[in-house]
Amino acid sequence: MANIVAIVGRPNVGKSTLFNRLTESRKAIVDDFSGVTRDRHYEMAEWIGKKFTVIDTGGFVHGSDDVFEEAIRKQVHIAIEEASVILFMVDVTTGITDLDDEIADLLRRTSKPVYVVANKVDHAKRTHESAEFYAFGLGEVYNISSITGSGTGELLDDVVSHFPEEKEEEEISLPKLAIVGRPNVGKSSLTNALLGKERNIVTDIAGTTRDSIRIHYNQFGNEFLLIDTAGLRRKTKVNEDIEFYSVMRTIKALEDSDVVILMLDANDGIESQDINIFHLAEKNKKGVVIVVNKWDTIEKDHKTTKEFETRIREKISPFTDVPIIFTSVTEKQRIYRVVEKAMEVYANKTKKIPTSKLNDTMLEIIQHYPPPAIKGKYIKVKYITQLAGRSPMFAFFCNLPQYIKEPYKRFIENKLREHFDFTGVPIQIFFRQK
Repeated sequence: MANIVAIVGRPNVGKSTLFNRLTESRKAIVDDFSGVTRDRHYEMAEWIGKKFTVIDTGGFVHGSDDVFEEAIRKQVHIAIEEASVILFMVDVTTGITDLDDEIADLLRRTSKPVYVVANKVDHAKRTHESAEFYAFGLGEVYNISSITGSGTGELLDDVVSHFPEEKEEEEISLPKLAIVGRPNVGKSSLTNALLGKERNIVTDIAGTTRDSIRIHYNQFGNEFLLIDTAGLRRKTKVNEDIEFYSVMRTIKALEDSDVVILMLDANDGIESQDINIFHLAEKNKKGVVIVVNKWDTIEKDHKTTKEFETRIREKISPFTDVPIIFTSVTEKQRIYRVVEKAMEVYANKTKKIPTSKLNDTMLEIIQHYPPPAIKGKYIKVKYITQLAGRSPMFAFFCNLPQYIKEPYKRFIENKLREHFDFTGVPIQIFFRQK
């Protein structure tokens, strides 16, 4: 189950700075202007061994001031509904504004844990000023400075206390496939086409999450759980901000699955949102199959497919060893090919390579192309083994692991892919001290 932490608040209180601090990245753009965030809005974070996803809600606001505030209100509604924990950010230097009051009003009605985070508390004098935020009636006020990071530790300790202890692998050991993509690329149609009309084969396991429906699929010798994210936007009081919603859904489905089927629309090509989803899957070490749908609507000649493929691979590099399938769900073109490929990727993800075979193959390659010597020191790789894990991980034992550089790791990864077929699966490579 995905743990989601949403940061809400009016523009320019420092949501993106906190987001960057929690995720240890510089993903969100930070500036002194109000409403800058328009870019990447979600990222993995970890605190005392618990992993969670942080969402920066500022990012989905468009338009001028009045439209702005309306959009923020929507964000807060959606965050309240989707997130496991909500961080409500306010700014000590400006005190309570009307917009803050309005957001607080919404947050008081939720049963989810809400933390009031007073930002820009850079020195002792401001600690006293933050006391006015108790007026929201939302409990404890956490004083932090998201630029220097002071106070964020105590906040995170309390935030992660709401997350369940990570349970070991569930009893259902069937492969889990999630179909993800932007709205309207044909996710539901693919699900329906795969299930066909023989609905009796389908049993809906009401899933662990209240929103991804797990469908038990067992046809043509393939058995797996299909996690369907499509058609699940509950119509609530909110008039949903569709993109934000689909991102939330996608993250949940993605963290729940083994193989991610990323659907694109052939007319749009691969867009930044798709690339974000792809990298999130890669970061979570999930298998990936890319499906280009609505291929029947494209004017083609003999080169179109090749060009389209090349363009996608350029955009998603460096991890380009991914199957790409061109389908038309309405015409039922190549839809079972998608299932076959996804199952192959799953097999690659769970594949264990015998240590002897691994050493015979890889040590010979390393002998022919050893890591470059640094300061006259030669790096000798003695032994290789595959580590136990949910995705392929390899440990290379050598005398000077600290001297191995990124390009050499990539070379090794390519050789592993070449010899052992890990299509569609991210590989992790570690160099360790012998």
